Amino acid sequence: MYKQVIKRCLALATIFILPLNVLAQIKVIGYLPGYQGIKTQVDQIDLTKISHLTLAFLHPDKKGNFRANGQPVCMVGKHGKTLSSAEIDYVINKVHQAGKKVLISIGGAAYPSCAGDWATLLNKNNRQSTIEHLLDFVDSYQFDGLDIDIEGRLLTQIDQNGHFVPFIEQLKLHFAKHNKLLSAATGSYQGGMMPQASLKYFDFVSIMSYDAIGPTWGPAGVEHSTLSKAKADISLWRSKGLTKEKIILGLPFYGYGFGKYQAEYRFREILEQFGKEKSQTDLINNNCADCDYITFNGYQTIKAKTQLAIEQAGGVMIWELSHDRHDELGLLHLIDQTIKQQK
Repeated sequence: MYKQVIKRCLALATIFILPLNVLAQIKVIGYLPGYQGIKTQVDQIDLTKISHLTLAFLHPDKKGNFRANGQPVCMVGKHGKTLSSAEIDYVINKVHQAGKKVLISIGGAAYPSCAGDWATLLNKNNRQSTIEHLLDFVDSYQFDGLDIDIEGRLLTQIDQNGHFVPFIEQLKLHFAKHNKLLSAATGSYQGGMMPQASLKYFDFVSIMSYDAIGPTWGPAGVEHSTLSKAKADISLWRSKGLTKEKIILGLPFYGYGFGKYQAEYRFREILEQFGKEKSQTDLINNNCADCDYITFNGYQTIKAKTQLAIEQAGGVMIWELSHDRHDELGLLHLIDQTIKQQK
């Protein structure tokens, strides 16, 4: 009889433990751009609420070097200055002390004047040297991995030339030997999507499910990052072969303004200027082609997207952490509470 009771208890324990294990694996990946002043920002972020911090963005110089004399050669910091090794070490140590992982991201949507030509550096003549330099950079600073955020026309050009997938394949081989993560960030539009043949090499892929409209692009009057877009993007990447666990849903901590409003808003600016009630929604005023409006993700949508990511993906990605309020009114706090409430 006692054995039967024990078996029943173990069966019940399994029912309750499995969801907890799944929730414990939900990733919360926050980007932090170097130009925001990384030491100041990392001191304000509650690192207990993320799983990975990704520093952005690293570039090589014209010769393909990522550092010289022990310093990064092309990683823009605050006021346009190049980030120092001391700043990077400070952030990495702080993140590791919190028991979290930290990655370095290459690429981005814009390239500083110091940056070399990725299309040249990833061709078959330069690829091996570029990979070795990247691994040296990651190892030297004790990053936990590398994030690939080469985007748009440049990504398409490199892929059409037959250089992108071989680069990712060889990169993965080298990084796996050193127990380093390899991740990516991708758009979901033609001409900006990570090539399908490269997907199997990434540990996870962040889906940039935002920017359907912006200051100089997109159909007038639409919202830039709806819940329906998030659902469609997850479905798209599942159809391309990414598993649930590898899909990370990107969340915007910013919005865009049109008409009389400024072009871009950080979430904390929206909260401060328009109040908590307006921040529940995704719009300030009505959106139409000739309207004055702001499109963003408020509390309700961030919570709904987090719940969606728990059910259909492996976690969420945040662009970017310095846009948030660093208290109980912040979106990171809401994400953390939403995940914990599932337990």
